[in-house]
Amino acid sequence: QVQLVESGGGSVQAGGSLRLSCAASGYTYCMGWFRQASGKEREGVAYIDTNGRTNYADSVKGRFTISNDNAKNTLFLQMNSLNSEDTAMYYCAANLRWWCGTNWRGYDYWGQGTQVTVSS
Repeated sequence: QVQLVESGGGSVQAGGSLRLSCAASGYTYCMGWFRQASGKEREGVAYIDTNGRTNYADSVKGRFTISNDNAKNTLFLQMNSLNSEDTAMYYCAANLRWWCGTNWRGYDYWGQGTQVTVSS
């Protein structure tokens, strides 16, 4: 079992930045960020595997950066140039299995979520 605890959400004006963090209670192979806006389906934002390989949704490429600190089992998401379409609940997810992907159904462990609200 792995427990995930997110932090760093909040409210920001369009064009601003936020940094999300996710602390894992143990080793994970793959960790990712997902988001779900009100009335919409959960979507993948970015993921990173234990070897540092990353993947981003087209909507956030060039604006968001995912990184991790393997020694501290912590995942980060630096979000720059935020706009109103980034408003959502952001979730950290993780796998122990050797699989990484954008399908949220493939992740075994989830954090409680942290709200990001961008006002224009």
